[in-house]
This record gives sequence, structure tokens and C-alpha cells, in this order.
Amino acid sequence: MPGGLMNLAGYRLVTDLPEAMRPWRDRPVAWANVSPSSGPYRLNAQGEYLYYPDGGTVGYDHPVGQAQFGLGCITSYRTETDPARRAVFLERARAQAERLIAMHDEDRGAWWFPYGFDFAHAVHTGVDYTAPWYSGMAQGEVISLFVQLAGLDEVCAEDRARYMAAADGALASLQLVTAGDPWCANVDGAGYFWIQEYPGAVHGAGDYTYNGMIFAMFGLYDYWAATGSQQAADLYDACATTVAAHFPELRNQRWHSYYCGTHRIPAPTYHQHHINLFTQLHWHTGSPDFAYYTERLVDDYPTPGVSGTVQFESGSHTLYRFDTAASGAWVSSKGDALLESKSVTFTSDTQAPASMRRRIQGRGIYYLISAGAYAGWWVGENWSKSYLLGVHLPTLFRPDRTVTFPGGNVDVETYKVATDGTVTSIKTVSFANPSNAPADRRAIVNGRPMFQITAGALTGYWVPAASVTIDSQPALG
Repeated sequence: MPGGLMNLAGYRLVTDLPEAMRPWRDRPVAWANVSPSSGPYRLNAQGEYLYYPDGGTVGYDHPVGQAQFGLGCITSYRTETDPARRAVFLERARAQAERLIAMHDEDRGAWWFPYGFDFAHAVHTGVDYTAPWYSGMAQGEVISLFVQLAGLDEVCAEDRARYMAAADGALASLQLVTAGDPWCANVDGAGYFWIQEYPGAVHGAGDYTYNGMIFAMFGLYDYWAATGSQQAADLYDACATTVAAHFPELRNQRWHSYYCGTHRIPAPTYHQHHINLFTQLHWHTGSPDFAYYTERLVDDYPTPGVSGTVQFESGSHTLYRFDTAASGAWVSSKGDALLESKSVTFTSDTQAPASMRRRIQGRGIYYLISAGAYAGWWVGENWSKSYLLGVHLPTLFRPDRTVTFPGGNVDVETYKVATDGTVTSIKTVSFANPSNAPADRRAIVNGRPMFQITAGALTGYWVPAASVTIDSQPALG
């Protein structure tokens, strides 16, 4: 595909990623789940992962499910120390690859991996398919499966060649951007390249689903890492350029991000996926752009699975009851409606346990008090009055990003913080001219976003995001 047909921002792929930061390493299959035998997704007698609608007896091919199950088995295979278990993980991964090879279709020089069942999306109108149908998400993910299998020492040369031939065929499908059927990739009218998880009946029409495109990009990364293919690198660059340019459409400020560009429906169950995926885009490219986008998503709707101890500074505080699930989770029909509020005053600093930290719909970040006199009440996050002790929700940078302290001899406080939130040291610094320092992560530290410095006299200290800029962009505090 000629580069002039699509926008390229020049994102480059990183060659020396640590193992844990490479694609799919965060999604291992647990040993307890290596042989699923019940439910809608389970193994047949050949160890092939099939979809059984409504738990029935007839299984159908589900290429994304097969690829992801196989990749999870490879990830577990890499870390498993028991030889017998390792053999099962590898056997499961290879069974999925062999199934995909056996059932693929070929058209216009590309390999296509069909879904074997009819499908209509429960929420997104127009996503309605009669089998067989094809998905760009699947086309990209099977590349990862084939390439990662081919890279294992235990795979013989003959099978390695077969797997790479299958990866070549799948890659060819992502390069077909002109009209034809089947299709899974297109260049839109503004020159942006898309991999469509849900291609439409007409070429170029689709759901423009964000997570499906990024998961497919992992296949491009794996193929490039294995072969050095400039075509795969260019396609990844084109995808990353699209994702960056369309981040404002994915983002739903101060709430759950949108699932796709066509319907723009907030997706509570996919927001954390978006956070994880943008983190990996940052690692794969080394670009601070995607770290910055990750931080915005974390601030918009942080994962509610954070708990700990809330520090109340002495003075008056307002507590709230919101209409939520019993656990404190958001419920669409309830909408976090305010039920009541009250003011309390503490004559000295005090603490209370919190079972949840999350954004309340239409409001800020709040903590749910889980025990004591105020159990069931929420208090707003305010780093100077009420805050969750400790370091939470870190976003790891690779490479380090650059924090810039202001000039003009402005005082900036920095902190060393223990895991329980205890501040063990404070350093106040000031500079006549703007001064740079590397930072390896951002986190919510005692109730406010901070960056951790990794070099110089401030090594190990946290600096509030509101006090500095990061990579020449204002960091939102």
C-alpha cells in the first residue's frame, strides 16, 4: 500500500522492550482455565476453542476467541516451570493455530479467518452479520498467534515456516484498502487508516471500534519484531496516527470513554481496556503522546478497584449518599443521584477505611467509607482535606518522560512517600530558569497526580503534576 494514501506521523516501534511490556504478556491463561469444558466458550475433543451459543452442543469458530486463548496459553507457557503444564499450554496454543489454518479462506492473495455463526450486536445498530463474516480485529490477532508460536524454540523449522506463511496471509488482508469483499481495512476521506473490527456491507463503512483496532495493531508489532518488515511498521505507524488523531472522539471527558466512532456510546466495561491499550501503545512506540492520553483516561474514570485508608484533616467535611449498587458501583438506571448530604467536623486528624475510589457521575472523585460511624457515606477527594493514603494507579513510562520545573525561582515541593502514604521527606526546590528532570511514572499519591523523578538530587521524589509540565504539555493536576 503506497504511503501517500494514508497519514503517517512517524511513530517508530521500540526494539528492546522488556518481556512484560510486549503484546499479550498481560493476558495469561490460568492453569485452572486451560481446559474449559462448560459455558459458551469451551474446548472440543481436539482441544480447539469454540463458541457454543447459549451453552448449546454445536460449536462454531470464533477467531478472536481462538487467537486470544492461544496467545494466553503462550504467555503462560513462557513463565510456567512445570514441564507437564508447559506441554499442555503449548499444545493448546498450537491446536488453535492449526484450527485457524485449516478453516481459513483465501481471496485476493490474503488469508481470511471466518466467524462461523450469525451475529447481531446487542447495542450497536447496523452491526449485523450472516456467517461467514470477517473482522479486522481477528485478522490482526491471528498474526500475533502465528508469529509468537513461530518464535518458540520448541517449534520445528517446518511448522515455523507454516505459521509464518499464515501470518503473511493475514497481514496481506490488512493491506487491502481498496473496494473488494471481504475487507477489513480502509483509508477514510481524511487519509486515516482504519482496521475495522466490524466492517460494514459497503467498503469504508464500519463501526470504527477503538479497542479492536488497537488489539489488531499488536499483530503488526509482533510481525515487525520478528521480521523487521517495513510494511508492518508503516501500517502500525498509520494506525497509531489514526488513534492519536481521533483520541478526542474516543475520550468522554470525566466519564467512560466511547466504544466506537460510529455510535459514540459510553462503554463502562471497555474503559479500563482503553487505559491498558493506550499504555501499551506508549511502550511499543516510546512516544509520550500515548502516555498523555492514558493519563487523561485514568483521570476521566479511574478503575474503581482501589481501596485503602482515607486521611481526614481536622476541620469540616461534607459527606454524601449517592444512589448506587450496594457495593458502591455505578448503575446506569440510578445515575449516582444524590440522596442526601451532611457536614461533619473533626477536631483532630482522623482516618477511615474506604472500599472504593471512583468518579461519581457528573461530579469528581469520591471515596466510599466502608466502616465506622460513616460507613456507606462518600467523601470527595481533596488532597489538602480528605485523601486516600498511598500510591495508586501508576502509569509506567518507557522511556522516561521529561518533567520541567518552572523558572522564576518558584518554590516547588517534592515528596518521598512510603507505600502506606507516609511522607518521609520533603524537598522544596526552585530554579531561576526552567529545569528538566526524567520521570518514570505517574500515579495518584495521597490524593493528587504526581510524577516520580528518577535522576539527580530528587531521585525517588514525587512532584505534583500541577506544579510542573510534562513533555512540553501542561499536565492536568
